Amino acid sequence: GPWAGRPPSPADMDDRDDREYSLTAEQRAVKHKYPPVTKKYEYLDHTADVQLHSWGDTVEEAFEQAVMAMFGYMTDIETVQPLTTLEVKAEGHDMLSLLYNFMAEWLYQFSAEMFFIPREMKVIHLDRTNYTIRSIGWGEEFDIAKHPQGTEVKAITYSAMQIHEDESPHIFVIIDI
Repeated sequence: GPWAGRPPSPADMDDRDDREYSLTAEQRAVKHKYPPVTKKYEYLDHTADVQLHSWGDTVEEAFEQAVMAMFGYMTDIETVQPLTTLEVKAEGHDMLSLLYNFMAEWLYQFSAEMFFIPREMKVIHLDRTNYTIRSIGWGEEFDIAKHPQGTEVKAITYSAMQIHEDESPHIFVIIDI
């Protein structure tokens, strides 16, 4: 992704080992009372996942919201401008594989050369017989100077994936971060 391979600058060498913690005033006072602790370590392997839960008035909207939840984990999508459009299609052999492939295709558009991030996305057509989907997104190229850096999504998973197509359509999908 756009963050990979960027060597740390001398400015961020000091805090590369620190995790972001929300500290209370008391905790900050303790921290600033003493000189910083020498930390000769770093966190390299970060394998984790997060479960997305999306919903909508229709299954199409739940699919849209699942994709937007993924992008919302990577940046504040309200800082994204709808400057260009991108059409994304996917197909599957059932609804679960369709959702997986659809989300993976959107993630690819971000991870590939384009770094496209949508502000908004609409499913134009969802074919439940042939398991195909067409969508269009309005957004721009991700730019670390303009868009806050969240957590990069590495992959979509089938783990505990659920699509509920009842009177209140909703989706559960776990993404690797």
